[in-house]
Amino acid sequence: MLDIEKIKNTIIQGDCLEVMKQIPDKSVDLVLTDFPYGVNYEYDTWVDTPENLTELIKKAMPEILRIGKRVILTCGHTNIWKYPEANWIMAWVNPAGANRNSWGFTCWQPILCYGKDVYLANGLGARQDIIIHNETSEKWGHSCPKPIEFWKKLLLRGSIKENDTILDPFLGSGTTAVACKQLKRNFIGIEISEKYCEIARQRLRQEVLL
Repeated sequence: MLDIEKIKNTIIQGDCLEVMKQIPDKSVDLVLTDFPYGVNYEYDTWVDTPENLTELIKKAMPEILRIGKRVILTCGHTNIWKYPEANWIMAWVNPAGANRNSWGFTCWQPILCYGKDVYLANGLGARQDIIIHNETSEKWGHSCPKPIEFWKKLLLRGSIKENDTILDPFLGSGTTAVACKQLKRNFIGIEISEKYCEIARQRLRQEVLL
């Protein structure tokens, strides 16, 4: 097993399915990640077909749920039913709308939540289960990164303490790592693409904390 203290604030280049097997049970406070969406897009090292996504969910989710005390992930509308049943579904609401769907304009994105709400579990009262936020993503050499300010809000929805440890097994261009650095959390990022690992490291080097 990996020593969790030794891999905090590091980016691990490798297959998350193999790396996660070496991470102890319930050793991270939050798994925060944006899964592939199965939209037939070819990333640097991943062909994002619906079939590949289904297989990835089947293999990755048991490890994610084993490792994280709680899990928050974005999944896209059409993939909700491919995942294990969540404890709750939150929503990212974008009132301006983005893209068309079979029932109109898409004005929200689902967020699957596993485990207990960290605020309720610590006697801090209830919070809304929506995040209303309009923001355009900076690309950073990646085709679909999540907007940093939205991602920070989502991180804070699942983490109440500075120095919490946050795992992102699909780190991509490093948005989770940057959010953790800005919010004084520890991160562990896993990314199979050498190209994306370098982009994430570059973003972290450029990040200046005030």
